[in-house]
Amino acid sequence: MLFNSFVFLLLFLPLVLIAFYATRRYVSARASLAVLVVASFAFYAYWEPMYLLLLFGSIVANYLIGQKLAVLPPSKPLLVFGVGLNLGLLAYFKYANFLIDSANSFFGLSVEATGIILPLAISFFTFQQIAYLVDCYKKITGEKDFLSYCLFVSFFPQLIAGPIVHHKDVMPQFLNMATHPKLRPAFAAGTTLFIIGLAKKVVLADNLAVYVDSYYADAVGDLVYTADAWAAALSYHLQIYFDFSGYSDMAIGLGLLFGVRLPINFDSPCKSLSIIEFWRRWHMTLSRFLRDYLYIALGGNKRGQVRRYGNLVITMTLGGLWHGAAWNYVLWGGMHGVFLLINHGWRAICDRNNLGAIRDNGAYRLVCLVVTNILVALALVYFRSPEVAVANQTAQAMFGGGEWGMSQVIETAVAREGFGSLLALLGISLSPAIILCGLLALMFAVTLLLPNSMQLVNMMENRSRIAWRPNPAWALFCVILLGSSLVGMFGVTEFIYFQF
Repeated sequence: MLFNSFVFLLLFLPLVLIAFYATRRYVSARASLAVLVVASFAFYAYWEPMYLLLLFGSIVANYLIGQKLAVLPPSKPLLVFGVGLNLGLLAYFKYANFLIDSANSFFGLSVEATGIILPLAISFFTFQQIAYLVDCYKKITGEKDFLSYCLFVSFFPQLIAGPIVHHKDVMPQFLNMATHPKLRPAFAAGTTLFIIGLAKKVVLADNLAVYVDSYYADAVGDLVYTADAWAAALSYHLQIYFDFSGYSDMAIGLGLLFGVRLPINFDSPCKSLSIIEFWRRWHMTLSRFLRDYLYIALGGNKRGQVRRYGNLVITMTLGGLWHGAAWNYVLWGGMHGVFLLINHGWRAICDRNNLGAIRDNGAYRLVCLVVTNILVALALVYFRSPEVAVANQTAQAMFGGGEWGMSQVIETAVAREGFGSLLALLGISLSPAIILCGLLALMFAVTLLLPNSMQLVNMMENRSRIAWRPNPAWALFCVILLGSSLVGMFGVTEFIYFQF
């Protein structure tokens, strides 16, 4: 079930809200938690009922192992067993076909693929439960109530694509959510945040996807135009940001409707002046997981610079593999590992040569901003491309290896679809190149100059005059955003991170 679907907005969500608050008021606090668990299981089963057994089995196994880890003396074999069980499940469902295809390619074999369908959200609930087991082993947390643990893993606002949450951060909120006698004042802010996220997805990301999809549908095997390659790379850079940050906004907004504050996942990553800063702003909960449970487990920066940089590249490469079972994701993660290595090396050179003051220079900062976004867009070419050969072809075209100009395919897509169709409806006639350049400039201006959604609803520090307030002006703005989104929802598309 998609957040950006009519069945969710008009049926599922209203029924769950009514059932939750009515049960809490007229039955009991614990019963209201049970309502959320049942609703979350129904939300997951809507996609494929059979895989609900997989989710529930994973919950039961991790709950039992976590209980033992929390009360027994530290048992590394039990922890290894629990983590191995989770990774084995993930490896079978997500990577079995990848390993078979890779073996066939490298060794000339002809082993048939398994025909396994990737279970929805398996990467997210696997990582979340691994973190829980490690925290139980360290005696940081533990959960004796099975119903509460079910809600921790399956809470539908963040079940499918995060944010990745820690048990110790959300479980006290779940308990408070059920026992607090008054409706949460965060309800209005949650509604606003959900509508902003929906607009990001439907109005911005889905319309940018038109140009990206047109490019990749035409790029395979043909000579790529340089303008096409840049248009696709920059459009996808913006598309995936608006798509995934939109999902995260909607998830956090939904959490607030039930009085739960989920962790922030984005902090204006397009404003980053380095790749190091980018990963502190992009998919923040995944970055923290990779740092705390993989990079540090590998030794972090405690075993010399060479080992530190090696751990960094390994962590990012495995992070890429977590995103998808294909070599292009491995290359995407590896590229970011190398970018981080170079970034750390450059910082070390600046520190050794007393060049720290250069970081405050306006021209230098502008160059850093542009270079960082270009590197992110370049790596995303490998993230988005259907295969490595297409990514290589696109990257070469971006830097002089393609035909100059823009293809007829992209010109037609820009002129007749997405935002171009709106201009045509208004009777505005502009060349496709001008439309696309103007659109990309406008979208980057939105990400660079405006407060992000978390700042707007005062979940992050923000002194802007346009910050959200429960007043008529913001209510009208939300109605306009919602209306624009509902019009676009007749062509529903999945969120990009649903495939991971």
